[in-house]
Amino acid sequence: MISDAEPVLSATTARDRIASGALSCEALARQCLARIEARESEIRAWTHCDPNTVLDAARQLDRMPARGPLQGLAVGIKDIFDTHDMPTAYGSPIYAGHTPSSDAAAVALIRQAGGLVVGKTVTTEFAFFNPGKTRNPHDCQRTPGGSSSGSAAAVAAGQVPLAIGTQTAGSVIRPASFCGIVGYKPSYGWISPAGLKPAAWSLDTVGVFAADVPGAALLGSVLSGRDLRIDTASGTPPRFGFCRTPQWDAARSATRTACDTAINRVTAAGGDVETVTLPAIFDDLLAAQETIMAFEAARCLAFERDRHPRQLSERLAVLLDHGATIAAGHYEAARRRAAQCRAAFADCLADVDVLLTPSAPGEAPLATSGTGDPVFNRIWTLLGVPCVNVPGLTGPNRLPVGIQLIGSRDGDAALLRAAQWLAQAFESTPADPDRKVR
Repeated sequence: MISDAEPVLSATTARDRIASGALSCEALARQCLARIEARESEIRAWTHCDPNTVLDAARQLDRMPARGPLQGLAVGIKDIFDTHDMPTAYGSPIYAGHTPSSDAAAVALIRQAGGLVVGKTVTTEFAFFNPGKTRNPHDCQRTPGGSSSGSAAAVAAGQVPLAIGTQTAGSVIRPASFCGIVGYKPSYGWISPAGLKPAAWSLDTVGVFAADVPGAALLGSVLSGRDLRIDTASGTPPRFGFCRTPQWDAARSATRTACDTAINRVTAAGGDVETVTLPAIFDDLLAAQETIMAFEAARCLAFERDRHPRQLSERLAVLLDHGATIAAGHYEAARRRAAQCRAAFADCLADVDVLLTPSAPGEAPLATSGTGDPVFNRIWTLLGVPCVNVPGLTGPNRLPVGIQLIGSRDGDAALLRAAQWLAQAFESTPADPDRKVR
């Protein structure tokens, strides 16, 4: 289990203390490095972290005027993003020792805003499903989720207050749920994917991890160029729509109970929850996402499949072989279905502000079984709508079980405000055990 030691400062608290002079960038860096040293042997969240380089960079930040809103904040970078001064292997032996000549756009923006890049965090192979070495900080026998495994685990363990990841199916929301932190997947196209090793070009979305919603909103603001910052929660409760999705049968008891509890907390805090059922046109949307992802993956990784097939995992090789057999007509039919559902989704939010849905089927499974199932994330990624995992609930094994909120396309600011409201309701409001939503 995670240590009971005092947790690392949240991103916004650390930002404020650095700005006031109460905390130096170097002192925060030392705190983060101490936590990495203390638990890296069991969590294994990092592929690269050079303490001397980190401290030198922190001292340089202390000597210069503040560069931006991330001044001195330690950030973990998923090893799917290019970094000009650190190895970038994309989770594959094919690229062992590879160091790109430039930073990915997201990394460059973090540095420009004064962020301190601590190192590279573990990704699954090319951000697909073959697990890396990382373990869940709450129980090292279990997966942290994937593909943004190291980023989620590092934030959950208090090793960094912020980290970035990517989502093509469920690679931000699911690990955030398993690790008990906030994961924010913005609206598609809000954050530049330049310098990111692509997995599927119409699905890949850069996302962020933080201990709380204001921290995620802070980093999201820097990367998207929009003002998403949250300082206080709105006094008006959002209108929630509980949506089981067509995949509800995949929800295990821990997730069903968490949804019960979330709805109880909302109503106890003065909010309203309506049941929202997706139209029948959404029933095959998950299959459409799987088709699009496989078709595009086979083309994004055409070089690796052609020149280095023996260095691909069996699971990824099977996916790429399947994607190469998908006919263009079948792919286009899936794209048309996605477009139809995007157009219809606005009606689903006609009477509510956000949807409340599962983040994952249940608690984190054992690491030997893989990184978990993105069944409750795929359709939202395909729709391109913003998603936030709100932590605060646990399952029968006392492991985190998150709640996923879904907003309208480009409605990220309102979604983050709703997530902050829900997070505060989880902290302050008892549930009514008699209300059930199963």
